[in-house]
Amino acid sequence: MRFLLDAEQRAFAASLDALLTAAATPAVIRDWSRGDHASGRALWSRVADAGVFALAVPEAYEGLGPRPVELAAAFVELGRHAMPGPLVETVVAAVLLEGADPGTAKRLLPALASGQTMATVAPEGAYALDGDAAALRISWEPGRIRLSPGHGPVRPSLDPARRLTPLLPGGDLLAQPADDALTWARLATAAQALGVGLALLDRTVGYVGQRTQFGVPVGSFQAVKHRLADARIALEFARPLVFGAALTLEPADAAAAKAAACEAAYTTARTALQLHGAIGYTAEYGLPLWLTKARAVRSAWGTPEECRALVLSAGDRRR
Repeated sequence: MRFLLDAEQRAFAASLDALLTAAATPAVIRDWSRGDHASGRALWSRVADAGVFALAVPEAYEGLGPRPVELAAAFVELGRHAMPGPLVETVVAAVLLEGADPGTAKRLLPALASGQTMATVAPEGAYALDGDAAALRISWEPGRIRLSPGHGPVRPSLDPARRLTPLLPGGDLLAQPADDALTWARLATAAQALGVGLALLDRTVGYVGQRTQFGVPVGSFQAVKHRLADARIALEFARPLVFGAALTLEPADAAAAKAAACEAAYTTARTALQLHGAIGYTAEYGLPLWLTKARAVRSAWGTPEECRALVLSAGDRRR
């Protein structure tokens, strides 16, 4: 099935792409990886002004949502530019807080929509992403969510821009978790992964068109074309799953989208590294900013195996 964004949605995605291009995100990513959040917070504010986080916040709390299709389109662009920060987690926090008492929701949700507050969420026993940067830290326990009073030391991560921290126990009990929070998390992660894969493919196509061997571009070799075609097909098959999940918001659809998009991005990352050769490893060239993110998001908010198991169990129930 083919899903097409309407003119307004395409214009929104294009404006976000232009904003992130002008922001020179590779420099922002490197600052963030060192724990310098100033440039990242400035970019976060501009992205919030564009309305990205408001898409997950209901209008009753000064948001624009819920608008999952537009959110998916936005996260494709955020992934394409590898923007750092707890992007998915802020969306999840917004969904979780909809189930809080009206006073708490009114106190916390407008700040998420406007970008004034950055949030992170961690299921029980898991590390929180960017707990050192987030002002709102939510611990997601079985049947309840709590406002964590702080965070532990930053832990090393495969993706240096994904700064992992344990959340301190205790804190105020906020609400019962919303049933669809995990679905939103997987949808946003799938869209982000799709954007990462598309960026890697674009950079690789450009590179093999310039690099030469035997007096011709390596992109003219049949074996190289086959690898790039396989990556393109995987990404294009994932795209309708992502936007289909945005339309239905069914848990199994979001799990299928996440499994497909993350595996496609990971496959594209492996192809990109092989076709770039040694230069693909160098930090100065910048390809690792996307390579490591493709690997990291693959297991975020559910491993491929967990997502596939959910899809299969949903199929069994429908029989």
